[in-house]
Amino acid sequence: MPAYLVLDLTVNDLWDFLPYVEAIPAFIARHGGRYASKGADPVVMEGDWAPQRLVILEFPSRGHAQAFLADPEAQDLFARRHRSTTSRLVMVDGED
Repeated sequence: MPAYLVLDLTVNDLWDFLPYVEAIPAFIARHGGRYASKGADPVVMEGDWAPQRLVILEFPSRGHAQAFLADPEAQDLFARRHRSTTSRLVMVDGED
């Protein structure tokens, strides 16, 4: 069953964030993932949620998504994302 990582980002330091944007696709692909959406201008249809940028990553399974997040070689990139953005991350299951 596929799993999705949904990342709600507010970029606080674009110049610090850009190396993450350039390097992270290789790590996503390494774990069988792909971008399902890279929405820089999401439209809120209900409620008072105000995301600035939403990124949705699709992985073949929760295990693949968790391996991506735990990849030792990606930890410096994740630290860069944490340093340069305010972010929220959730994982949800997809449907077969």
